[in-house]
Amino acid sequence: MSVGGKLAVVAVGGNSLITDAEHVAIPDQAETAAVTAGYIASMVAEGWRVVITHGNGPQVGFILRRSELGAPEVPPIPMNYATSNTQGSIGYMFQRSLLNEFRHRRMDVRPVALVTQVLIDRDDPDLARPTKPIGPYMDEATARRSSSERGWKVIEDSGRGWRRVVASPRPRAVLELEIIRDLVTAGNVVIACGGGGLPVLVDDDGNLRGVEAVVDKDYASGLVAEGLGAELMLISTAVERIAIHFNTPEQRWLDRLTVSEARSYHAEGHFAAGSMGPKVEALIDYVSASGGTGIVTDPPNLPRAIAGEAGTRIVAD
Repeated sequence: MSVGGKLAVVAVGGNSLITDAEHVAIPDQAETAAVTAGYIASMVAEGWRVVITHGNGPQVGFILRRSELGAPEVPPIPMNYATSNTQGSIGYMFQRSLLNEFRHRRMDVRPVALVTQVLIDRDDPDLARPTKPIGPYMDEATARRSSSERGWKVIEDSGRGWRRVVASPRPRAVLELEIIRDLVTAGNVVIACGGGGLPVLVDDDGNLRGVEAVVDKDYASGLVAEGLGAELMLISTAVERIAIHFNTPEQRWLDRLTVSEARSYHAEGHFAAGSMGPKVEALIDYVSASGGTGIVTDPPNLPRAIAGEAGTRIVAD
C-alpha cells in the first residue's frame, strides 16, 4: 500500500558526509549533513514525501576504533551497538538540520529519526564471508599491519585505499516498515535504516537476537522504497554518476541505464562488491519490482539529478 503522494527514498552514503581527509571530525560531518538537508528540504517544498536512509561505513569504523583504544578501561562496543550509535548521531545531524531548514522556509514539516531493525536469515552464508568496508581508508602497509596485529580482513577499495571489511548479510525485512509508513503518511520526514538497519535474527525461541554484523544501507533502502511504493529511490554517494571501467583509462560515465543494461554491466564485474555493486543491485531490484526510477548522484547534484540533468538513472526496460 502506497503512502499517497509522490514519495522518494533518499539514501545518503556515510562516505558522502566526509568531504575530504581534512574534514572528518563530527562537526565537519554535521555541516555536510546540513547541506544535504537543504537539498532534501527543497524536495519537500516541491511536494515530495521523503524517507532518508543513511550509511555509516566511516563512522562505525571510528566508533569501533575508539572502543579498541578505550578497551583497558571500558567494555568494548559490539558492532551492532556501534551501528545503533550512528543511527542516533547521524539521525541527530539530519533531524536538527532539517528542523532548521523547515523553520527558515516557514514549512510546517517535522523530521523524526527512528531506530530501525532489519531481519536477516540466520543461515546467511555472508555472515561468514566479510565483504563490507568500514572505517577510514588506509595505505597498504597500515592495512596489512592491522590485519596481522588485530586479525582484520582488509581489501583494496576501488583504487581509493585499503579498508577493513566485515560480515554483511542481506536484509530480508524492515521490522519498523509500518511505523515508517504511518509517520510518512502523517506528513513527517523520516530518517530510518541508519547504517542499513540493526541486523537481528529470530532464535529457536522466537525471540529477536542482535547480530555482530553490518547491513548495506542500499539493500535496506530498497526494501523501504519497494515496501512503501516509492516512485523514486535516490542514492546519494561520493560521485556524481556511475561509471564502467572505473578508475582506469577506459573509464566512462553513464547517464541512463535500463535494468537489463545495469544487470549486464554488473555481471561483467564493473561495480565493486564493497562500493557501487550494492547500489546498482538495490536499484535493479527496486526498479524491477516497482517500475519506479532509480538515481545515483552526489549531494550537490541532487536537485539537478531529480530534474534529469545530472546523475545516473536506472529505469525499467
